[in-house]
Amino acid sequence: MTRKRYRKKPDQSVTAVQVNLDVQDFVYRKWGGLQRCKAGDWLVDNGGDVYTVDGKVFTATYRQLGPGVYLKTTPIYAERATGAGKVKTKEGESSYRAGDYIVSNTADGSDTYCIAAEKFEAMYEPDG
Repeated sequence: MTRKRYRKKPDQSVTAVQVNLDVQDFVYRKWGGLQRCKAGDWLVDNGGDVYTVDGKVFTATYRQLGPGVYLKTTPIYAERATGAGKVKTKEGESSYRAGDYIVSNTADGSDTYCIAAEKFEAMYEPDG
């Protein structure tokens, strides 16, 4: 598999709020595994798909467009999965099927997560 560089389409903003509360981590089930959210992380609504994003990652990769509205502005690197599997994420673990995209916020393939092909192709376009 070969990672290619992509950018979020400009019309693909999300609604998000930072979890700025004195809370212990909370755990939820999504993407075939347990996910963890800690104080400082972001709760994101991406067109009805709700999940959390690590605080440092969100701050480094998203830009605020308006109150509670953000767009991911940094490139991502993705490749199509040839079979099923799982990846370790900052929040937990994520499962994928053949044809889904394995995505990374970095060119070296670290900070990985996965997105179903149909959703990925609606949200991202080649960068460059």
